[in-house]
Amino acid sequence: MPWSNNGGGNGGGGWQGGGGGNRGPWGRGPQGGGNQQPPDIDELIRKGQEKLKEIMPGGGGAGPGTFALIFGALLLVFLASSSIYRVDVDQQGVVLRFGKLARTEPPGLHVKLPYPIETVYLPNVTRINRIDIGMRDAGGNAVSNVSEESLMLTGDENIVDISFTVRWQVKPNGAANYLFNVEDPERTVRAIAESAMREVVGESNIQSLLTTGRGEVQKRVKTLMQAALDEYKAGINVTEVQLQNSNPPSAVIDAFRDVQAAQADQERMQFEANAYANKVVPQARGKASQITQAAEAYREQTVAAAQGETKRFLSIYAEYKKAEDVTRRRMYLETMQDVYSHINKVLIEGKDGKNVLPYLPLSGLKPNPDAVKSGGGATTSTSSTTSQGSK
Repeated sequence: MPWSNNGGGNGGGGWQGGGGGNRGPWGRGPQGGGNQQPPDIDELIRKGQEKLKEIMPGGGGAGPGTFALIFGALLLVFLASSSIYRVDVDQQGVVLRFGKLARTEPPGLHVKLPYPIETVYLPNVTRINRIDIGMRDAGGNAVSNVSEESLMLTGDENIVDISFTVRWQVKPNGAANYLFNVEDPERTVRAIAESAMREVVGESNIQSLLTTGRGEVQKRVKTLMQAALDEYKAGINVTEVQLQNSNPPSAVIDAFRDVQAAQADQERMQFEANAYANKVVPQARGKASQITQAAEAYREQTVAAAQGETKRFLSIYAEYKKAEDVTRRRMYLETMQDVYSHINKVLIEGKDGKNVLPYLPLSGLKPNPDAVKSGGGATTSTSSTTSQGSK
């Protein structure tokens, strides 16, 4: 903020001297203290004269030389007291020369030009400052809620009650910016913190703010705050942003908890349904694959058997076409052989059926398994076959 020396006016934050509440050239006093005021010269001279009258014989009839000596001594004391200063280990010295930044000094003893040529400010650059937003300390362990700061609108059009804490300190090399670029650093940090939190909350949904998204919110708010403060050249470093509370508004918190419980039940039932599906579907697919493979095997077996029977029939038919009588006779004999091989036979010769030929079936020498199992005698089934003479 530039120094506008316009004769003590209020515009532009000019240096208001004389009764201005110890305000510096930027319209305010130093943030860290250390603004040195010159001693009252008249008062020092008066006290010196009184002291000289007490120690000098003759009631203090001093000449001009004596007063000059006293004035010189007092001037030396004044110059020494206003030129030597100390910077503590938690401070940084900021020296102004005629109201313009001249240099910064590290901790230790230092010398400057006497007032009003040079003035020194000593801001604390190591202290961690804390700002609570959305809540205030009500004494003891009680905390009062500040709803105008804590109530925020989320990206999914819900209202959430958020309170958080910001910790900050002066940058090691930013004491001059901290003193002169921002008139009220604490108020500036508070406004930037609330603005950054509202921006982040407006881009988030309420579920993430209440559960797993708290860490990401803190990180994003800190980044936005630091970017804004660096743009203002405030000389402030944000060390931490910590969410204290993140809840629905107290008027609807019971209904919101019911909704959360219903959503949890819905997710649980979905997980159970998915687990059952993952169990049943593979079994059904395996059974379907088994049935399909069995059907394909049966089809291949049936087709192969039909093709074999077809080829056999075609081969027999081909032989039949070559010699029909011989093939027909052979087929008849094979069929009769197959039929008569399993029955007992009696041979009768002649058309009248009176001559019975003796026939000893070789199969009769074998025991009948059915007769042995039943325990009865041998059973013979008789079938008559007529042989036509010499045929």
